[in-house]
Amino acid sequence: MAHDQLPAGVSPPDVAVLGGSGFYSFLDPVATLEPETPYGPPAGPVTVGVVGGRSVAFLARHGPGHRFPAHQVPYRANLWALRSIGVRQVLAPCAVGSLKVELGPGALVVPDQVLDRTRARDRSYYDEGAVHVPFAEPYCPVGRRAVLDGASRSGWHATPDGTMAVIEGPRFSSRAESRELAAAGATVVNMTGMPEAALARELALCYTSIALVTDRDAGVDEGAGVTQAEVFALFAEHTDRLKTLLTDVASTLPTARTCPCSTALDDIDLPVELP
Repeated sequence: MAHDQLPAGVSPPDVAVLGGSGFYSFLDPVATLEPETPYGPPAGPVTVGVVGGRSVAFLARHGPGHRFPAHQVPYRANLWALRSIGVRQVLAPCAVGSLKVELGPGALVVPDQVLDRTRARDRSYYDEGAVHVPFAEPYCPVGRRAVLDGASRSGWHATPDGTMAVIEGPRFSSRAESRELAAAGATVVNMTGMPEAALARELALCYTSIALVTDRDAGVDEGAGVTQAEVFALFAEHTDRLKTLLTDVASTLPTARTCPCSTALDDIDLPVELP
């Protein structure tokens, strides 16, 4: 097991941060793990640090140097690798475009719903048998509350709900597509939130999305629309603040899980053995 590589006195991490675009490191690592999975290697090594006496794992969603674009991220391997080393709660920061005029760059959104518009991704661990996992509430209520409380402590106003639309990418939306998503009720849009959230539920992991608005999407503002350079620059501007928030939240998440995420697989006969 990969967690056997941890130094003496360092416990297996039960919390992980999945870093998004421009977020490639977190905490000072005390160990670097390379878990193996039935779905190939994860996007990169998993580092483990300690905050407040608690072991916390970190995995860069896109891999070192943004190796994997959004539509090629090894989502199944990433989540499986985290569970295999002991992780049960996942904090998932990501860059998003706003579909609301009132949410400008630098705003923080803690979504409570997701709208999946991806098309060509491996979106399940269960390709045989009857495995219908509940997903009406896609994000962990305990994790969302912890993020909102942490944001309040730091003075960073966070929008406490909203729907995150997830598109295939790697291109940005056309103006018509952006307006269609807004008309469907979406608050923000990104490229990595699915199947990540669904896969986490299929592993009975607590999953909390933390969405940093980097731009107003094409359907909100007139003009040429968003560019990659603008997104990366805005995210980089707020990375340190986001890391401070995540450090706080990771250290304050309860160790005992009482949320529905932990029992999502109860009474389901799984066709694969989970790590």
